Amino acid sequence: MELRDLKSFIEVAAHKSFTKAAAHSYLTQPSLSKAVKKLEEELHMELFDRSTRNLRLTDAGRIVYQQGHKALSALAELDILLDELKDIAIGKIKMGIPPLIGTLFFPRIARTFNKKYPKVMLELVELGAKRICQLVENGEIDLGIIVLPASETKFDVYPFIQDEFVLYVHEDHKLAKKSSVTLRELEDEKFIIFSEDFALHDYIKQSCEDAGFTPDISYQSSQWDLIIELVSSNLGITLMPISIYYKQTNSNVKIIPIEKPNLYWKLGIITKKEAYQSFALKELLNMLEKNEI
Repeated sequence: MELRDLKSFIEVAAHKSFTKAAAHSYLTQPSLSKAVKKLEEELHMELFDRSTRNLRLTDAGRIVYQQGHKALSALAELDILLDELKDIAIGKIKMGIPPLIGTLFFPRIARTFNKKYPKVMLELVELGAKRICQLVENGEIDLGIIVLPASETKFDVYPFIQDEFVLYVHEDHKLAKKSSVTLRELEDEKFIIFSEDFALHDYIKQSCEDAGFTPDISYQSSQWDLIIELVSSNLGITLMPISIYYKQTNSNVKIIPIEKPNLYWKLGIITKKEAYQSFALKELLNMLEKNEI
């Protein structure tokens, strides 16, 4: 069944006449008649009762007319929906973000993007960076914001934000009064860090080993606020980006700059290489890259 034949039949049925239908359309009467005849032959049923002066629909004709109208309406709606999609009026984006990054940046991302595109839903998946990389690679989420570096053979990588690591200690800690510390000075400290699913776990361990010692890890957690609470209870020290200090509320937690070496938190956006990107996703990536969010 061809769409143009169905349209011709509906036009004739609406006017109850081949002549009137031709007068109100760009088709000739013979063309309309041929299209209807072809449709009847394909369906093996007569669609019009031609025994009266005005055409009347048969029972089969009424069914085809009603269902044909529904089909054409759905196709017309399809064009509207695709136009909306091009204009980024609708859609959904699944974002993978580790909890620490989510705390710092997702509310602002969601608020800014929603203001511009209120019908596009941002779905947040909070997991460690290692797991997020797997989900992006498998095509289960559209993008991830992770700690760099990331494999450029598997992902398209876009730089996002850089922040500086500092030392977090209890105000009564022996290092609390220092203006700065080196990593080597932390050799005898009890470390509280993220669990092994998180890229920061490996980063802190590797940084300490590069400084000449293996960190003594007393607690591990997947929650940044729990790590800060443990520091607030004077159960150990932690290394985190300075921006988290302004999110936490423990007045007895102090931060101290780290030098020799300086440690930086480099964040990037990853998408699967050569994967399809919706109009909404392209716009979000563009806004993130330009730091408009």
